[in-house]
Amino acid sequence: MAEETIFSKIIRKEIPADVVYQDDLVTAFRDINPRAPSHVLIIPNKLIPTVNDVEADDEAMMGRMFTVAKKIAQDEGIAEDGYRLIVNCNAHGGQEVYHIHMHLVGGRPLGPLLLS
Repeated sequence: MAEETIFSKIIRKEIPADVVYQDDLVTAFRDINPRAPSHVLIIPNKLIPTVNDVEADDEAMMGRMFTVAKKIAQDEGIAEDGYRLIVNCNAHGGQEVYHIHMHLVGGRPLGPLLLS
């Protein structure tokens, strides 16, 4: 079993977060250290440490993350101009919390995808 993370506590409302969406599969909340005017984390309610741990049974939940991202981008008013969805995997990918999560960032031009 994966080790519980801070995100698990946010899902259960044990610690405060600015939750913008929650259903039976996913939870979305504003990043506490935003990198753009809109910066929301979208996470599965099931603890999955990394992309490497996603199983076929998780496909509906992973798909829901994308449909929720679309809804939030529309709600934030950034859908038309564009936004970026980022999922990091493990240390070299920049993952810091080992509970898979998607960053939705937008609200300004974001520049190049990778920095040297």
